Amino acid sequence: MPIVVDIDVMLARRKMSVGELAERVGITPANLAVLKNGRAKAVRFTTLAALCEVLDCQPGDLLRWEAESAAHEATAAGRHL
Repeated sequence: MPIVVDIDVMLARRKMSVGELAERVGITPANLAVLKNGRAKAVRFTTLAALCEVLDCQPGDLLRWEAESAAHEATAAGRHL
């Protein structure tokens, strides 16, 4: 999928764990992992807004578009963007 989720980047910048973020946002760690690992097919705006509030960022800091070929090459190389 050409939409890449950069939650890991923001977690590192904020020195926050996945568990802490999930708790503060009000979602399960499993659901956050699905989103974080790029396996989510959709995200509710309320969830996105909560993530932005907790991480003090903009939606564009968490989501970005990447050409399908680049995303496919990265996945084929064993990396998940």
